Amino acid sequence: MAKKTKKETPLMKQYNAIKAKYPDALLLFRVGDFYETFGEDAIKTAGILGIILTKRGAGSESEIELAGFPHHSLNTYLPKLVKAGERVAICDQLEDPKQTKNIVKRGVTELVTPGVALNDEVLHSKSNNFLCALYFGKLTIGVSFLDISTGEFLTSQGNEDYIDKLLQNFNPSEVIVAKQKRQQFNEVFGKDYHTFNLEDWVFKTDYANETLLKHFETKSLKGFGIEDLDEGIIASGSILHYLAETQHHKLQHISSIARIAEDDYVWMDRFTIRNLELYHSTNNNAVTLLNVIDKTISPMGGRLLKRLLALPLKDISKIRQRHDVVSHLKNETSHLQQLQTQIKQIGDLERLISKIATQKVCPREVVQLKNSLEAIIPIKSLASQSKNEALKVIGEHLQACDLLREKIKETIAEEAPVNILKGQTIAEGFSEELDELRDLSKSGKNYLDQMLVRESERTGITSLKIASNNVFGYYIEVRNTHKDKVPAEWIRKQTLVNAERYITEELKEYESKILGAEERISEIEQRLFLDLVLWMNQYIKAVQQNAYLIAKIDVLCGFAQLATENNYVLPEINDSYALEIEDGRHPVIEKQLPIDEPYITNSVSLDTETQQFIMITGPNMSGKSAILRQTALIVLLAQIGCFVPAKAAHIGVVDKIFTRVGASDNISMGESTFMVEMNETASILNNISKRSLVLLDEIGRGTSTYDGISIAWAISEYLHEHPQRPKTLFATHYHELNEMTETFKRIKNFNVSVKEIKNNVLFLRKLVEGGSEHSFGIHVAKMAGMPQIVIQRANKILKKLEKSHSSEELTDKMASLKDDDLQLSFFNLDDPLLEKVKEEITSLDINTLTPVEALMKLDVIKRMLTSTKKV
Repeated sequence: MAKKTKKETPLMKQYNAIKAKYPDALLLFRVGDFYETFGEDAIKTAGILGIILTKRGAGSESEIELAGFPHHSLNTYLPKLVKAGERVAICDQLEDPKQTKNIVKRGVTELVTPGVALNDEVLHSKSNNFLCALYFGKLTIGVSFLDISTGEFLTSQGNEDYIDKLLQNFNPSEVIVAKQKRQQFNEVFGKDYHTFNLEDWVFKTDYANETLLKHFETKSLKGFGIEDLDEGIIASGSILHYLAETQHHKLQHISSIARIAEDDYVWMDRFTIRNLELYHSTNNNAVTLLNVIDKTISPMGGRLLKRLLALPLKDISKIRQRHDVVSHLKNETSHLQQLQTQIKQIGDLERLISKIATQKVCPREVVQLKNSLEAIIPIKSLASQSKNEALKVIGEHLQACDLLREKIKETIAEEAPVNILKGQTIAEGFSEELDELRDLSKSGKNYLDQMLVRESERTGITSLKIASNNVFGYYIEVRNTHKDKVPAEWIRKQTLVNAERYITEELKEYESKILGAEERISEIEQRLFLDLVLWMNQYIKAVQQNAYLIAKIDVLCGFAQLATENNYVLPEINDSYALEIEDGRHPVIEKQLPIDEPYITNSVSLDTETQQFIMITGPNMSGKSAILRQTALIVLLAQIGCFVPAKAAHIGVVDKIFTRVGASDNISMGESTFMVEMNETASILNNISKRSLVLLDEIGRGTSTYDGISIAWAISEYLHEHPQRPKTLFATHYHELNEMTETFKRIKNFNVSVKEIKNNVLFLRKLVEGGSEHSFGIHVAKMAGMPQIVIQRANKILKKLEKSHSSEELTDKMASLKDDDLQLSFFNLDDPLLEKVKEEITSLDINTLTPVEALMKLDVIKRMLTSTKKV
């Protein structure tokens, strides 16, 4: 017997046809005053929104799950669906149900995804909402970032590490990848991103070029400086294709595309970005550097600050230019306050003008745009008259937009509503026809009052009432006790328990006149508003330029305020290879201390000639990691143009910052703590430059003690002997490494001082010259509340171990390697056996060698040496 097919109603037939076009999205299907979802979509929607799941046609052949919400609640529920990572297709009624006898025509008017959203409830004011596209070329990966809510469009290309760093920095809400590359993306960049796969044909050079040229209406991409980024162009083209696919066609605000120039900015890998906790942290409720330094007032300023933090400058002149502005604002307090007072009155210019372009702006937002532009006038005046040259240039480039402000002022009422359908959007005096219709509508109330008095007197019915409803329109209501007085020409329309309702020819004539006026008023207001919005498109670039310049002023004002409030100083940036920080402080930790507890400052001095490498020893919890991090953060702050938390700082510009701080497990990827540590460290050793700052913390602790000391020693030696001589801070609790100073002249020992008082330890957190002799691990265990019996036993075991394995014996062995195995890569050796070993090592491709392969190769070399000794 054939299986019975599910019966389809005309509505469900229409729904299924539209749903088939958007299989990967939740379809919000407008039915009357509700948005409905059906089937699997309804189950998912009800779960995310916490709304009731019911059934349509329960018990019938066409039974299907149903969940919906009122159409006016879209702005409440849509953000929840998008934030849950869903793509949402909004299907609206495309015609008035009253105007058709057939099923209402419907179609998808917008597809909202995590990376393509204009809804204020989805967006965060001080964060970009980037959509990203990735294209895997043969040797290079192309990447593109676009924020449709601000119009920012960026592209670049590079190797996996570089793209990984950009993904960390820009933190896209959604990533587009070709279907064939889905698995490769997950393997290289992980599964934490919301991804969407497009057909492979979209990622073609010709198609991408054509798409970009058509959008920007240009003949080439040379004007944007991206013409040589073949993979970046493909990624960028695929983003525009995706916007078209998601029903976003009004994109005049995406007026340019910029190159992220890798060579212009300080290199930080994703481990460094994570370790320094610049703008997000793996720990809940942790305070990040951004939390501490963000004194911006405007949304544009907040977003720009994040970008500056992600891309610190290497250009000394540009860094100094920012420092000069901050110095000026810090000294000119009244100037700073006046600027910040005006910035407070400016709304989100970038997102307001984007709403103009996409025609999703409401009347009140247009007024807000006008008010924001008016607040720029005093800023333009203040900046233009400034003694600081950079501020003066910003002031000259700010545009007053006089005609735009005047046009909005004469067209839109100052108290305009959020929803244009509520009326009173267009200002009085702008349209003569509109003013006449409004007068007619206003006079209606007086007309009805007069009619009521007249008919009461004529009929003798004192309790007459005139009202209206959606069914009959205007009517006269008469209580039953007076119905015998009703004139014959009144037409009865409805009988109630205690009254009768009537209509008259005069009332019908009045109704058509008034309702006609109200409909006409609504039509005229919508038409005039749309005309204004379309006319405003010519000011998109001018407003976007103003938004960027205001953001710049806002950030620099914030830096000046930060410096004043927290006693930050102007760092000296130069082209030397030295780093001198006097009495530096950790910007985040110092804000977390109790009010009465002073921060213990520390000085750091590094150069490539005498003190290239500082070995910092000291127990856990003594503050070694804080010293490492604060050094990196001070350099970072200086190179984004900010003042720094120190007494003084002289910084030879840094081009790369590497950190390897603590052990971070990656067990979910099948890698041990030690393997992750070695991978991260290998990445550092393979990418160092002469201007690099390398910060290593507790390297080698993920394995046995002697293995750990050996690895730490070898890494330290490699960094010291490397031709580039990178400036290095190496924190360790292996005090055996202090012996390295005897052999390696540019390694200097420092320790974080500790004071022993009877059986307790006091951490002084002060960096002093000289090595540390003890690790104090047992003291730390005691402080953590370890049972006393465990502490006593640990002390006994420690004494036995110290007798059987003296540290002098170990360090003597390590030091002797200076002229033996570890130097094979640096010297020519004549010994035949060592020649074989040398061949084994020099034939290795270090860039592709995994830690496991390295250990296996070491085992081969060890067996070569030991077998020879036996012979």
